[in-house]
Amino acid sequence: MKELANLMGYRESIKVVDATLRDGGLVNDFYFTDDFVKELYKTNVEAGVDYMELGYRASKKVFDVNKFGKWKFSSDDDIREVIGENNTDLKLAIMADIGRHELQDFDQKANSPVDLIRVATYIHQMPEAIEMINDAAKKGYETSCNIMAVSGAQKEDVEVALNMLADTPVDCIYIVDSFGSLFPEQIARISDLYMNFAAKHNKKVGIHAHNNQQLAFANTIEACSDGVDWLDATYLAMGRGAGNCAMELLLGFLKNPKYDIYPVYKFIENQMMKLKDDGIVWGYDMQYLMTGQLNQHPRTAIQFTKDKRRDYAEFYNEISQ
Repeated sequence: MKELANLMGYRESIKVVDATLRDGGLVNDFYFTDDFVKELYKTNVEAGVDYMELGYRASKKVFDVNKFGKWKFSSDDDIREVIGENNTDLKLAIMADIGRHELQDFDQKANSPVDLIRVATYIHQMPEAIEMINDAAKKGYETSCNIMAVSGAQKEDVEVALNMLADTPVDCIYIVDSFGSLFPEQIARISDLYMNFAAKHNKKVGIHAHNNQQLAFANTIEACSDGVDWLDATYLAMGRGAGNCAMELLLGFLKNPKYDIYPVYKFIENQMMKLKDDGIVWGYDMQYLMTGQLNQHPRTAIQFTKDKRRDYAEFYNEISQ
């Protein structure tokens, strides 16, 4: 049985990471207005959030710039134009998606407003991920490695990936429940594996949870109580498919007085509800539950949603064969 203090107290080492622009951008192709981004930045500062992820730095050789908003590519110039020089305690992050980025698109940290490069990778891409981590660290950035789709990986393969990261300068290694298929007891076992590795190699551990089975918040709390320090969340749980751990739930749970939930509610009222009113769709629904239960990528459920289908039983038959 867990110590009650793990849930009732707080740790100074906990970092809250806002992933709204990045994971939420997968819902609206990153077409956020500058006003939205400015207000989100201001809210994160006022709420005491530790990191704000400003989308991807995707390769313009891979993605058509005419089909996405600028936060798909998140250049230093775009960040400065909207946010300025960021003379606050809030740190800025962007994501490098392995196979979809270019090393030369990342300037030296001394010339960039970005503090943290989050490297997203599948286990089979680990050599390229390590190249990206080493390059980013050499340029002066903090780094994390987000090992995606861990629910579909063999424990032995995860251990190999962790051991490959042991000698890299990566600061934080993420548990990523990409398919929203994991339960808290599974998160506990995975957290134990990652935490034991982290303790040996002086790394931090983070969690990025998806809400297919309405467990993103529960799984984040579980990981937190197991010692995981970096916690991802998004405002109104905005994110790909079923969305993520909700920022308003997470900050309501954390007891550290540095976090202030009131600005979060104001931002949701003034900005997130507009997105809903404009017809942008995300969040828990039956089709995402099904892909989560089957431990599948939600791409089929996303298409089901776009097609405005409601034949849930037939959809289940299609994806469970």
